[in-house]
Formats: sequence, structure tokens, C-alpha cells
Amino acid sequence: MVVASPTQIHGEKLLAIELPVIDLSGERSMVSSLIVKACEEYGFFKVKNHGVPHDIIAKMENESFNFFAKTFDEKQKAGLDNSFGYGCKNIGFNGDTGEVEYLLCNTNPLSIAERSKTISNDPTEFSSAMSGYIEAVRELACELLDLMAEGLWVPDRSVFSRLIRDDDSDSIIRLNHYPAMPILCKDKDSSSPCNHNKVGFGEHSDPQILTILRSNDVGGLQISLNDGAWVPVTPDPTAFCVNVGDLLQAMTNGRFVSVRHKALTNSYKSRMSMAYFAAPPLNARIAVPPEMVTPIKPALYRPFSWAEFKKAAFALRLGDSRLGLFMLEVDDQVA
Repeated sequence: MVVASPTQIHGEKLLAIELPVIDLSGERSMVSSLIVKACEEYGFFKVKNHGVPHDIIAKMENESFNFFAKTFDEKQKAGLDNSFGYGCKNIGFNGDTGEVEYLLCNTNPLSIAERSKTISNDPTEFSSAMSGYIEAVRELACELLDLMAEGLWVPDRSVFSRLIRDDDSDSIIRLNHYPAMPILCKDKDSSSPCNHNKVGFGEHSDPQILTILRSNDVGGLQISLNDGAWVPVTPDPTAFCVNVGDLLQAMTNGRFVSVRHKALTNSYKSRMSMAYFAAPPLNARIAVPPEMVTPIKPALYRPFSWAEFKKAAFALRLGDSRLGLFMLEVDDQVA
């Protein structure tokens, strides 16, 4: 693991943070311990030697570039249908907006094959690239979840990963494009830098179990630390960025933290990212493993289904807190 000192961003008062970088080729017990530590302290970390072949990543990135390079009218043919498809600026259904265009897909192979007909001029190639990428990052997510269970000393090492291996998993993938947004100074004589980048995707936490993010070399991701300060994350196109979702915070009884984050646009370059959101089946019961509940650390959340949590999340604005709705009252907490 490498944790560098914060570095100054030119023209900004914010300090960039180097997240823990974990080499998955290391000794297994050490790797699992480092992952647990990162999830407890940051809720975010990066992984290298992750086992996802470069050609699979390159094919998916190429298909993503090709799609977003189309005209707006062409992209509109893949417009949102039952929440999936192409979206521009509008995020969700409750009034949230941002300087982003995206392509949201269910990870089911049959769904991808059908939707590819409206996405690409070569649907077979797109479907093959996306299905191959999803399979690879799902395996990575499962391996990380197994390592987390081991690091938490949970006897059933597949307690988390089996939820996303299920054929009825509700996992999704979102391809994001944040166009460059040049910023013009209103006062040309001002000595103050014009660095107020626009919000691409607003403040939020991810509701699912785990997110696997791949992005290009353009910065924009920021995370919120305990003191409420927003800290830029240095981009690294050679690694995957991983973050804890709300469900994993609940299933670890609050040991892991689902950290709020956001994405800003860049003044000069466009930012591209691919996010895989690992989720369980809709009817999956989300509960804390009994080994993680003790008299000292009683259960913080009541058991619930992913469908129940998802319904609550979709009824709220992007930045609203969801987990609080499922917390047990102090008198109801059990060991």
C-alpha cells in the first residue's frame, strides 16, 4: 500500500489525496488487512495487479468513446427507458442535474444485447465488449468482497460476494462523459484564478454494495472527509478505484464507511469514466453477519431487502441520506 502526502492542486486551495493503493498480487492475509483498513479509514482505495486484462478494458473504453462521439440526436436513440439508456444532465427523477452525459445499462447479457441495437452501429461488437468487461470487473468485485470477509474474520468468506454472483443480481454499469467546461472570468483584471469548476455529478453515496470505477487521466473525483472538507482524488488510469456502498456499510455494521463523493468538470479536458455498481438481487435480505454483532458493538441497522432500500433511495434526492432510514433506535439495538 502506498499513501503519499497530500499535494497542492495548481490554482486551488484544496489538497489532492493519494488513496491507499493496494497490490492484489501481494500476500493474501496482508492484502485483506490493508483492504479492511482502507474501507474503515477512507471508504475508498485503488487496486493494481487486479487481473482485469488490458484488452478487455481497452475495448470497453473504445466503445464508450465511440458512443459519446456521436451527435446528440444519434445518442438520443438510446434514450432512457425504464431508467436504462442514454441520459444528459438530468440525474434520476427528482430534479437533480449535472454537467454529464451517461449511458446506464443493466448487467444482464440479454438486456445488453437488446439495448446494444440502439447504442452502436455494430451491436454485436458493443455487446461483446460490455459483457466481457462486466464479467471481468464482477470477478474483481467478488475477489475484493471475499478478501474483505477474510479480513473481518467472518467464517463464511462468500457472505458478501454471493449476493452479486447470483443470476438475479441487480448490478448495473454506467458510462460517464463529463465534457470540458471552459470557465470565463467575469472580471478580466482580477488576479484571482477562475477555478470554480462546475458540478458534473453531485454529492452522493452509492446505494449498492461496492463500486468499481475506471477513469481516464483527467481529475474530477472528490471525496468528503470526516471534517466535511472536499478532497480531490488524483486520477490514475492504470488502476481501478473502489468504494464502499451503503449496503456494505450496513452489512459490516458500520465498520466500513460509504463515503460521500462527487465529480467536477475540467476546464480543458473531458473526463470519461466507467462505473460498475455491484448489487444483490431485489429480494436479497441485507443483514449483518452474526459474528460482527457483539454486546460492545450491537446491530446498528435493521434487516431489509435491496428492493426496500432501492425504493427508498430512488424516492430521495441524490444527496439525501438513506441509511439513516434503516437504523435501529438505541433501545432496539441488539447484540
